Amino acid sequence: MELIPVLDLMGGAVVHARRGARDAYRPIETPLCAGSAPHDVADALLRLAPFRTLYVADLDAIAGRDGHDEVLGELASRHPGLALWVDAGEAEADRVARRAVHGPGRPVVGSETMADLEQGRAALAVAGAVFSLDFGPEGPRGPTVLHADSHLWPEAVIVMTLARVGAGEGPDYARLGAVIARAGARRVYAAGGVRHAEDLARLADLGCAGVLLASALHDGRLARREIEAWLR
Repeated sequence: MELIPVLDLMGGAVVHARRGARDAYRPIETPLCAGSAPHDVADALLRLAPFRTLYVADLDAIAGRDGHDEVLGELASRHPGLALWVDAGEAEADRVARRAVHGPGRPVVGSETMADLEQGRAALAVAGAVFSLDFGPEGPRGPTVLHADSHLWPEAVIVMTLARVGAGEGPDYARLGAVIARAGARRVYAAGGVRHAEDLARLADLGCAGVLLASALHDGRLARREIEAWLR
């Protein structure tokens, strides 16, 4: 099971995401480095462990503001062996395809950004796209058919439970299990709620291909030796 650290970018800084309440996000404070500059936080995470993939949520781009592609390009140049998964709020097939071909990063298409089913179908048909099944406190976000019909899913699917992000309440095991049961050979990644190594073991047993991590890395609940054991 792959461990994937997360950078949430807003206003040129890495912010601390919590429960999807984006208006309340503030620059991250982490013992891993001084400040919240994206390059510094990314460097600190890679000093913690040799992660192979970094997930970036460009919250400004998701909100329709100017995004952080320049920063992402610099990250890609700075760490050429690191795969970047980028959610920049792109749901139009041409924009998803442009990122898939030219970067920076591999496009993550969030269900919450999809205007309708046809837009979603076209975006998910782009080779290399990752699908984020987004769930808010109210339930599934985006076209319900895309949540229900696994035949429309690409080979990589993230189960993003926003109410669990940064909350320390544990992953949404029931929802993950239901998605994995319908996913077939697709790779399913968990996002939101990981607290400790026991959660990682349970997610692996459930059949998750990977897990997105943020708070547990910064607050030390996952020790370096535990992280390295998974990476081996």
